[in-house]
Amino acid sequence: MTGWAALVLLYAGPGHAAGVRPSLAVGYALASLAALLWLRPYWKALAVWGIGVLAVLAWWSSLKPSNDLDWQPDVARLAWFGVHGNQLTAHNVRDFDWRSETDFNPRWEDRVYDLSKLRGVDLFMSYWGSPVIAHTIMSWDFEGAPPLAISIETRKSKGQEYSAIEGFFRQYNIIYVAADERDVVRVRTNDRGEDVYLYRLRVTPEQARALLMDYVATMNALVETPEFYNALVDNCTTSIRHHVSRVQANPPRVDWRLLANGYGDRMLYERGTIDTRLPFEELRAKSHINGRAKAIDRDPDFSQGIREGLPDPRSAAK
Repeated sequence: MTGWAALVLLYAGPGHAAGVRPSLAVGYALASLAALLWLRPYWKALAVWGIGVLAVLAWWSSLKPSNDLDWQPDVARLAWFGVHGNQLTAHNVRDFDWRSETDFNPRWEDRVYDLSKLRGVDLFMSYWGSPVIAHTIMSWDFEGAPPLAISIETRKSKGQEYSAIEGFFRQYNIIYVAADERDVVRVRTNDRGEDVYLYRLRVTPEQARALLMDYVATMNALVETPEFYNALVDNCTTSIRHHVSRVQANPPRVDWRLLANGYGDRMLYERGTIDTRLPFEELRAKSHINGRAKAIDRDPDFSQGIREGLPDPRSAAK
C-alpha cells in the first residue's frame, strides 16, 4: 500500500512543476516507513500510516475525467452514433491525410452505414517495439461502403506524451477513435513504421452487428460521461474483451495473452477465431500488410488492396 500510494503521488499527485511530484512521493514513502519502523506503541504507527494512506486515497478519488480539455488534434473530437433501424450514422469519423506522423491535414466526416450490409469484422494488430505488446484495432466490413475502423486509445491533451506507466494512474481519458483505414492504419504502416497484421475473423454478420452495437453504446455514453484509460483493465485489448463478453452467451475464458497481447493472434488461432487452414506462422506471414499498404499508399481502394490475398475464414465457411 505504501508503494502504491507513493506511485500515485509520483504520477498523479498535485503539482506539475519539475520535482514536485517526486518530492511528494519520496517524502510520503520515507515518512510512512519511518512511522512503521520507529513509532511506538505500534498502534500509533499504524494510525499514522493509515491517515497517510487515507489522505492519498482521498486525493486519488478526487481525480475525475473531463471532456473539456485542450486536446491533441488527432483526438480532438469524440465519435458518436445515431441508429434508425438498419441505418447507422457515424459522426466525427476521422479521415486525416497524413504526410508524416506530425504533418497532416485534419478532416472529420459524418458517414452513413447500412447495417443490413454488414459482412463481418476484422482485427488489426500493430507492433511498434516489443513483440509482447501490440495495439489492436477492430474494423467492421460493409458491402458497398468503406470499413469502419475503431481504435481504443489514450486521449491526450496538448503537451502530453504517452507513457505506459502513467496509463495506470488516471492520466489519460479513454477514447474510441472511429476512422477510415487510410487514416488509422496507414499512419501506422507508412508513417510510424509499425508492423501491422490484418486478420479476418470467423464471425457471422449477426455477431459482428451485436459487437458493433455494444461499441456504439459505449461511445455514445463517453460523450456524456468520460472515463479514464487504464493500462491494465481498460486498454485497447481488454476493452475489446469486455465488449465480446457482453454480447456472447459463452465468452472465452480469460487468457494471459490478453495482457501480453502481442501473442493475441496465436490465442485467436488456437480458438479458431481466425483462419486455421494454414499453419500459424504461414498465416501470420500472409497477414503482414506493410508492403501492400506502402505500395497502395493514398489509393482510394486502400482497404480492398491491403486485403488482397488474405485468408478469410468467412469465405471458407460458405
